[in-house]
Amino acid sequence: MENIAIKNYLLQHNVPCITPKAALIDMDGVLYDSMKNHVEAWYRTLTPMGFKCSKEEFYLYEGRTGASTIKYLFDKHFGKQVSDDECAEIYKIKEKHFNALEKIVPMPGADLMLQRIIDNGIRPVLVTGSGQGSLLDRLDHDYPGVFEQQYKVTAYDVKIGKPSPEPYLMGLSKAGVKANEAIVIENAPLGVVSGTTAQIFTIAVNTGPIPAQALIEAGADMVFPSMPDFANHVDELIHTLKITR
Repeated sequence: MENIAIKNYLLQHNVPCITPKAALIDMDGVLYDSMKNHVEAWYRTLTPMGFKCSKEEFYLYEGRTGASTIKYLFDKHFGKQVSDDECAEIYKIKEKHFNALEKIVPMPGADLMLQRIIDNGIRPVLVTGSGQGSLLDRLDHDYPGVFEQQYKVTAYDVKIGKPSPEPYLMGLSKAGVKANEAIVIENAPLGVVSGTTAQIFTIAVNTGPIPAQALIEAGADMVFPSMPDFANHVDELIHTLKITR
């Protein structure tokens, strides 16, 4: 399966091989088991404003910046354009709800996944649409020495955000590598679209309630059913990436 997925990528992008030097890694749903808290915070923020959404709907917007999510939803539900200042005020409410919820824990298996990536000589690069300070500030504590400041792309760095390829193209630039010298590790359809549109081999790890088929339809080159499962396959996958032509 790995070999077929890699050969399909090579054929599609007309490159001779993948030589992974950087792993561009999403945060929410990959490094942290945080999506249920984000969903609850968005729900508590927007339903009093008249939005009639199910909680499950918010999983589909994962990967967008906060401002992008707000603008998209106001346009979708009310046909209304909101200013950047209005977005900032609404996002403050969302942050307040988010920080009041139970403490978020690192994603089980993420520490092993990162260690195996590093042991294979691959640089981890953070690429997240989040501007959630309470999580971004925890990265160095929960994953000490893994993500150097110059190798982080967050909501504060991008103008468009996912599903645009912009964040992952910025990640490539910060790492100083080409698309076929990197892999993307994602968990959400919009993030998968962002990674594949940047022409990077994109791995989806299904850590939430979204059906695996949605990740496949978004264009994921490979899908793993859980983070522990992916972590246990990292060494084999990287070896296969390096030798497949």
